[in-house]
Amino acid sequence: MRVPSVSLLLAAAGTQVAAGSTDYSYTTTTELVPTMTSSGAVAAATTLPTGVSHSVIQYLTDAAVVTNNPPGLAFKASLPDEAFFKPAFPAGGNVKGDIIALAAPDGSGVLFQIKFSNLPKEGGPFIYHLHVDPVPSNGNCTATLGHLDPFARGETPACDETNPASCQVGDLSGKHGSIPAGCDTWTGLYIDPYVTTLEGLGSYFGNRSFVFHYANKTRITCASFEPLDIGGGGGGGSSSTSSSLTLSPPYSTVSSAPSSSVGGNATIPLTTTLPTGPPSPIATASGSSLRVGSAGALAFAAAILFAL
Repeated sequence: MRVPSVSLLLAAAGTQVAAGSTDYSYTTTTELVPTMTSSGAVAAATTLPTGVSHSVIQYLTDAAVVTNNPPGLAFKASLPDEAFFKPAFPAGGNVKGDIIALAAPDGSGVLFQIKFSNLPKEGGPFIYHLHVDPVPSNGNCTATLGHLDPFARGETPACDETNPASCQVGDLSGKHGSIPAGCDTWTGLYIDPYVTTLEGLGSYFGNRSFVFHYANKTRITCASFEPLDIGGGGGGGSSSTSSSLTLSPPYSTVSSAPSSSVGGNATIPLTTTLPTGPPSPIATASGSSLRVGSAGALAFAAAILFAL
C-alpha cells in the first residue's frame, strides 16, 4: 500500500490522518485547514483559505529518519538493455547497471550500492532519483511520475546537500552527489537514513522505481525495484552473517572512472574487524560528498552486497 504523500506530511505535522478518507484537516501555527482528495493530493486552490497557496503546505517538516527498517530486507532494480530516451544511444543500448538496497541490521537507514557503466558521453553531470510509481511493462519512464516526496517538499529550490533532511526523500543524487560528466563507470555505496523498507510508510520504495536523468532532467532510462533474495527468504526475511565480516574505512564510498578507461573501480576490501559497539551517527565527510554511517551496518551490508 502506498500512503498518500501529503497525508503522511499532515500526520507528521501533528494530526493522525486515515488513508482513504475524503477530507483531512490539521492545525498548525497558521491554522491552515486544507481539503484533501482521497488520493492525498491538495484539492483545488479555491478550497484553501483566502490568501493561502499550496506552497504554504510545503516545508512543514524535514524528512524523518527511519529507525525501524526490517533487518535483512533487500531490493534490486536493474536497468533494461535499451534506453527509454533513444537519442542517448542512437546505435542502441543503454546505461548498464543496477541499484541494490539493503535494510541496515539495526534498522537505522538503508544501504545503497549503485553501479553504473556505459554512461552517455554528453549531458552530464547525471542525476538519479527514486520515483513514485514502478515502470510499466512498456518501459515508459514518464509513467513513473515524480520523485518520491512524502513530505511534499517539491523540487525547487534544489536540494541542499549539506542539509539532506530538507531534500526530497527520493532525491538520492541531490543528497549523495551527482554522477560527474565524462565518466564511463560510477559506483556508490552509502546509507540513506530517510528511506525505508517498511511497507506502508510514504518513504517506502520497494514497489517503486528509480530514474536516471541527464542534467537537464530528461529521463534516459529507469527500472523498478524487486525483492532480492540475500539468503534469508527472498527479501522478506533476515540473513545471518558471521561476526567476522570486515570492512575497511571509509565506510561509504563514491568512485568513478573516466570514459577513456576500461573498468577502474576497485573492489571494497574486507580487512578491518567489524565494530561491535553502538553505531556511529550519520555525517558528511569533510571535503567530499561521501556519507559516513553506521560502521556495523555498512560492514554487514557491504559484505552481503559483495557476495551478490
